[in-house]
Amino acid sequence: MEPMLRGVGVSHGVAIGPVRHMGTAVLEPPATQIPSEDAPHEQARAQAAVDAVAADLIARGNLAGGEAQAVLEAQALMAQDPELMADVSRRIAVGSSAERGIYDAFAAYRALLASAGDYLAGRVADLDDVRNRIVARLLGVPMPGVPDSDEPYVLFAHDLAPADTALLDPTLVLGFVTEEGGPTSHSAILARALGVPAVVALPGATGVAEGVVVAVDGSSGEVLVNPSDDKQEELRRLAAERKAALAASSGPGRTSDGHLVPLLANIGGPADLPAALEAEAEGVGLFRTEFLFLDDSAKAPSEEKQYEAYRKVLEAFPERRVVVRVLDAGADKPLDFLTPADEPNPALGVRGLRTLLEHPEVLAAQLRALARAAEGLPVHLEVMAPMVADRQDAKAFAEACREAGLQAKFGAMVEIPSAALRSRSILQEVEFLSLGTNDLAQYTFAADRQVGALARLQDPWQPALLDLIALSAEAAQTVGKSCGVCGEAASDPLLACVLTGLGVTSLSMGAASIPYVRTALAKYTLAQCRRAAAAARAADNAADARAAAHQVLSGE
Repeated sequence: MEPMLRGVGVSHGVAIGPVRHMGTAVLEPPATQIPSEDAPHEQARAQAAVDAVAADLIARGNLAGGEAQAVLEAQALMAQDPELMADVSRRIAVGSSAERGIYDAFAAYRALLASAGDYLAGRVADLDDVRNRIVARLLGVPMPGVPDSDEPYVLFAHDLAPADTALLDPTLVLGFVTEEGGPTSHSAILARALGVPAVVALPGATGVAEGVVVAVDGSSGEVLVNPSDDKQEELRRLAAERKAALAASSGPGRTSDGHLVPLLANIGGPADLPAALEAEAEGVGLFRTEFLFLDDSAKAPSEEKQYEAYRKVLEAFPERRVVVRVLDAGADKPLDFLTPADEPNPALGVRGLRTLLEHPEVLAAQLRALARAAEGLPVHLEVMAPMVADRQDAKAFAEACREAGLQAKFGAMVEIPSAALRSRSILQEVEFLSLGTNDLAQYTFAADRQVGALARLQDPWQPALLDLIALSAEAAQTVGKSCGVCGEAASDPLLACVLTGLGVTSLSMGAASIPYVRTALAKYTLAQCRRAAAAARAADNAADARAAAHQVLSGE
């Protein structure tokens, strides 16, 4: 029997091919002392390397577009952080070479992130990648990253930086497996957007030998090592059958007995529109607007620039629903003009709506741009606030929307347990709820969504998380309002059926997942989904919850 490893499946599909490992990290540069007269030259070398790496990251983002663009632009800002560069300059002034100054300054910043309440620790992989790219450029050695190959392969790595994931070539990289990461990490989100099968949080992944053939199931998280020819053929046949079923899937999302569950797309900007339209998304359930604010972290984008971007998205979905999330700044998305640099724990500090309420002019400009963008269009615009904690937050947001003259539905994201527990109260102020399951899991279990070691607690099948979702859905149903899910939990076909059974009224996900979810929903009645949801909530852990739901729906 073939050895089988199990991680966390984060992107659907099956990949079969030989293993290739990610290029090794840059070696630590020597700690040689340079003469003081060479310091200006070394400082110039360091700055030039930083600027070149930042420009490369932005160029990669422009090529990739969408989700990837926002992630890589944030990485570029990290590379050019003024305080970090000031530290580099100080180290060089007292005798470090350019590469050693970069290495040591980034190490100090890395330690700071790792100790910042365990939340920003999830950005350590991004920071390491930036450091390695700068040091490689200074040393004149090949850039770390995806290996060169003329033949398709399955990529294995300790972790994948967004810069590598964003530009993976799906014709060469059949799938990828990492030791670190979680279902809501940047690499997982980008893998789903690319449609590349992926498994993360797999212990010992880097120990699998180069060139060994593996079969990766991005749905189950299973990785078979050296599968037999018969097993490979069986997996290819099953994948072909699944692909044929997906190709035949079309129309609105609904259960087999006709209960409608609109399937919407999560998008990060206009570049994501073609994929959403091709997948027959019934609208947009989460339009992330941060991409507009990452171009220049020193100031907000103009109202006109915002208007143009919003208009493009709204024009693409006539007579359909487009749900826009206002700026979610803070924590892992710091902006110089908005977010404080000295928060001891940004994840629990001023972020999301809290930031906007402290800077009402930024919120007002965004709402005015949205109001203008919707003028004259036959679109159902809905606008929601991130990180709503209670009714007071919801009321403040609704009042801001009215003051801006916004003709739209106002909603609240449920990402904090208090919002789920008091959802009926919040619904006195807004017209809909949208569950952000990634952050809701993080705050429910005190488990950083970027840390692979905590993947068990980030699992959206956790019964405690299902309980909070059920509370919110029941509250919305009681008052005749809607409650959708826009977190990545919606992209799991089996879990989508359970969410429907819990009373969720719409599901929003990366476009690549829509056909999988549409096909799964069409197999079962609403009553079956409700029984599966009840079975999952009765379990004591995520694995048992998934197994119980599968048993109900498969009739075993």
